[in-house]
Amino acid sequence: MCRLTRTCVLIVLLAIIASAQPPADTKSAPEGSNEPGRVPVKRVVLYKSGVGYFEHSARVRGTQELNIGFTTAQLNDVLNSLTVVDLGKGRISGVRFNSVAPLEERLRALRLPLGEDTSRADFLNALRGTRVEVSGEGTPAAGRLLSVETQKKITDPRGSETEVLVLSLVTDNGELHSFEVQPGMTVRIADRDLSEEVSRYLNLIASARAQDLRRMTISAAGEGERDIFVSYISEAPVWKSTYRILLPDKAGDKALMQGWAIVDNTTSEDWNDVRLSLVAGAPQSFIQEISQPYYAHRPVVPMPQALTLTPQTHEAAMMKPVPAPPPPPPGEGQGVGGGAFTVTGTMTANLQGVVKDPTGAAIPNALVTARHEATGALKTTRTDDQGHYVFYNLPSGNSTLVVEAPGFRTFTMTNINVQARRMSEASATLNVGTVAETVTVSAAAPRANLETAELSSAMEEEEPEAEAKGVGDLFEYDIKQNVTIGKNQSALVPILQAHVDAEKVTVWNDDSEAARRALWLTNTSGETLDGGTFNVLESETFAGEGLLEAVHQGERRLISYAADPAVRIKMEEESSDKPVSKVVIIKGMMTTIHEQREKKTYKISNSDVAARQVVIEHPARSGWKLADNLKPEESTPSFHRFKVQVGPKQSADLAVEEYHPKYSQVALTNLTSDFVAVLTKQQRVTPAMERVFRRILDQKNGIAGLEAQLNARQHEIEEISNDQARIRENMKALKGSAEEKTLVQRYTGQLNAQEDRLAALRSQIASLREKHQQAQEALDQVLNEITLTETF
Repeated sequence: MCRLTRTCVLIVLLAIIASAQPPADTKSAPEGSNEPGRVPVKRVVLYKSGVGYFEHSARVRGTQELNIGFTTAQLNDVLNSLTVVDLGKGRISGVRFNSVAPLEERLRALRLPLGEDTSRADFLNALRGTRVEVSGEGTPAAGRLLSVETQKKITDPRGSETEVLVLSLVTDNGELHSFEVQPGMTVRIADRDLSEEVSRYLNLIASARAQDLRRMTISAAGEGERDIFVSYISEAPVWKSTYRILLPDKAGDKALMQGWAIVDNTTSEDWNDVRLSLVAGAPQSFIQEISQPYYAHRPVVPMPQALTLTPQTHEAAMMKPVPAPPPPPPGEGQGVGGGAFTVTGTMTANLQGVVKDPTGAAIPNALVTARHEATGALKTTRTDDQGHYVFYNLPSGNSTLVVEAPGFRTFTMTNINVQARRMSEASATLNVGTVAETVTVSAAAPRANLETAELSSAMEEEEPEAEAKGVGDLFEYDIKQNVTIGKNQSALVPILQAHVDAEKVTVWNDDSEAARRALWLTNTSGETLDGGTFNVLESETFAGEGLLEAVHQGERRLISYAADPAVRIKMEEESSDKPVSKVVIIKGMMTTIHEQREKKTYKISNSDVAARQVVIEHPARSGWKLADNLKPEESTPSFHRFKVQVGPKQSADLAVEEYHPKYSQVALTNLTSDFVAVLTKQQRVTPAMERVFRRILDQKNGIAGLEAQLNARQHEIEEISNDQARIRENMKALKGSAEEKTLVQRYTGQLNAQEDRLAALRSQIASLREKHQQAQEALDQVLNEITLTETF
């Protein structure tokens, strides 16, 4: 195997740099020795989006024309971006280029109706009516071509058929002759002008296959010597990055990192002593074929069938003219030339979001209503199985969102700014309760729910999870020394050589088939590293290769380059549910928090004689948090990375415990002795909670006693009313009987006594209802006053 020392690598680097430059003893061409009319390229900036920025300059004297060659594809970009400046006391009088009409348009100018793809039959059909001479097999003939037909011909005794082309012509004496077009037949056009037209057609077809070259001529008018500056963008190959990482032999030394750019010159001229810049970014760019002549389609208007006028009626004027609309405010709705126009309707917008409960679970089939606050316009929809909703074509401006679901409090969010031509977002978290209870928040609030915000303030806040940030900045490698790259050639251009911090580790995650050798690279080079391939050299030999994404200055990145068969990792899992760990009581709602815990144990075995720094990538899951005693080396949106030292021929364990908090809410108005008994049995009732519960239960028991008295008196009223109805029926049945007088007196006495009792009962009910209302208000006041947080 070839083994490279660091000295050899540096010598190769210097040799490549020298080869990219002109020889030291070669004298530069004098300023005035350029080819007449040529504008050499002086600066090139290449982008990752497949375009390049080019600068040309030349010295002119007096009035002079300068030429630059392009292809048609390049010319489209050039015309979109061309900048030409006379830097002296002159001016640019014009820029022109050879225009080439599309082949279809050029063929249309011919007398013969022939297209780009013309067959033999098409060609002969285009010659109909032309005088031709036919010779070959059979008797020659001359005349005007009448028709060209395809006919079927029997070719063998079995009746097989084939299609043949039959040519018919009419001679000067009126005879009709038909000829089967065969390989040995010749057809000569007797019309000289038409024969030349065929020649022009063939020339056009041939020119379409010629080399695609377009020449741009720049006319500079003025006096004396001066410089002309030309710049433009043009399509260019994407430049590529590749790196070499040389690991140090001594512990504590930094790794040497070399960066190269692969640059391709596919233009029509050499880049001689050009200043080169490489930009790692993708500015917006597009192609529009403005170098091609375009022909507008004009409608065909038929001639009128008659010039006589048909009588018609016209509408009468309105009795009272409609006043003109008032002019718009200054700066709004202004038309061209000082006029005005009226905008009718409202620009529409869109709104979407997710509806969840306090545990984060989606709430399906929730009723969502959007109301425009200015006009009152309403739109309703329902959430899908994932809790998502979406409104299209809402009026722009502030809107109010109302969300309702059975078993939850009604949620209302105001001041939602729905912007035109955009998809705005507003999500909701519904708390447990009744639909009659409403929670109203403002869209300007930092939290989506008022009670959730208060609940969060009572709980201990966790540190936010890591967020991914994309590389959106443009960074540039400005090559310090000018480069020379011939046309249709490529070159390796050095862009970096610096020492960087690189820690050798072994990385593993649950998706890996095997552990991998990796570097924990910290970009201390002072430059932003563009994404590309990299090779690792260790102990003077090749150790592996991999891919590197863009790394900013000072950023740390884990990059793997080879397998590590000496390290084997096995994972074991266990899970459990923990009892209530926290109770939060706020404004009549009790939130209990219990945890679902999972523990993963990574058993690491190192069979090598050298120690290993093993990086375990533990999955980062939404809603799950690490135990308090765990601190990863770093975290990404997908992983928590833990570093474990494993000695030679040794094993080590890493235990990662996570918990997932689950929230459940109970309205204290529904508090029962049984629920308190369950919490007491779980040893999740503190003395402060017991006092709160006793106070609420005593108040509820008082209300329950009043409700029992009300129910008893209401039941007694119902029994008396039923008994009175029975007595009145009996009195009706006694009419005309001997016992009527005696029984009527008896029933009348009973009715009088019952009426007295009814009056007393109604008075008692009114008093009890008043006491019940006072007791309920006292309970509501108690619930609103209670704020308690207990942690277990």
